Amino acid sequence: MERNYILFDTPERDLLYPFTHTRPVAACRVGILTIQEKWEHWLGKRVSHFTMPYLQEKYPLKRVADEVISVLINGHVLPTEALVQAIAALNPGEELYKDDRLLVKVLRGGDFHVPSVQERKNYKEDICAIYKPWEIALLNDRAIREDFNLLTRGRTSAPIPVSNQIIGAENIFLEEGARVEYCTINASTGPVYIGKDALVMEGCLIRGSLAIGERAVLKMGTKVYGATTIGPFCTGGGEIKNTVLFGYSNKAHDGYLGDAVIGEWCNLGANTTCSNLKNNVSEVTVWMEARQEAWGVGYKCGVLMGDYSRCGINTMLNTGTVIGVSCNVFGGDFPSKFLPSFTWGKNMQYRLEDALKDAGAWMRLKDKEMEETDKDILREVFELIANRV
Repeated sequence: MERNYILFDTPERDLLYPFTHTRPVAACRVGILTIQEKWEHWLGKRVSHFTMPYLQEKYPLKRVADEVISVLINGHVLPTEALVQAIAALNPGEELYKDDRLLVKVLRGGDFHVPSVQERKNYKEDICAIYKPWEIALLNDRAIREDFNLLTRGRTSAPIPVSNQIIGAENIFLEEGARVEYCTINASTGPVYIGKDALVMEGCLIRGSLAIGERAVLKMGTKVYGATTIGPFCTGGGEIKNTVLFGYSNKAHDGYLGDAVIGEWCNLGANTTCSNLKNNVSEVTVWMEARQEAWGVGYKCGVLMGDYSRCGINTMLNTGTVIGVSCNVFGGDFPSKFLPSFTWGKNMQYRLEDALKDAGAWMRLKDKEMEETDKDILREVFELIANRV
């Protein structure tokens, strides 16, 4: 019988701010693919989203007739072969749990608020899931390796040009149109995936694991350590380590970026540098916007930057800095470790219409136009922040 797969957000989605201000959890990128794309590869069909109402137009929910089976999957969870097999074995009226967290719910039709089930099953295998924003960087090495195997299984890489110095050629995969010349690539430490029509300029020094998305660019002399994802249409430069750039963002110049997560349509000005380790090697704390409190995250964490945000040249970012959605950060001193969405400079508020205009201008630099659904999402985020002040 036909199955309709839906990735649902849980109430813990708010802990993934600033990234889930503007997308469902499953639209976050970790590894080569977004969580949504991973599930679509594993299931062999498109999935839809059950998320916040203001996000639902851009990320629509597919509703079905009563005779169709709906499979609701926790959007925080990354798929594995074992989990996909367990889901396939579930029948309508059954739920799958791991440590009291709902993983999967199967029912008939499109009524997702069924109060009870016939049977609750416990999943005994390990799962990999994203519930905090810094976990995107922490899990990126594992995710790159799993995505690399998923995307390259049974396929042959495009030829690797002989001008490059290569270690571990068997762990390197170039998609059609990828251009890589006169670079040093060490894939003995992890796989290196270079996407369709991507450009890796001369002199780049690369250690796996690394994912470079479609039409992304590494500028000349870039130094990249694992586990790093340069998402589709991104530009990378300078020194980058254990960082995820979701897509369409730029870190194009010198400066250090490590143990960081950068959303879409962001820009880091020349010589922007972020700290990922405190001088006394003590625990890093990160401000959790949804809980209005600081959480300890271990001894390494760089910047977490939401969509449409940017910072000026020579910006210095402290360890564990959180920058919200659509911020314009500039000034000679360290900015605050938490900048709410729509911050202008250090502590002023960005005017909404100016923020929309500027975000659209940045999008046009990559030949994209801001759609009305994107503007509506930013308006909702702006209202959310304004109501908290």
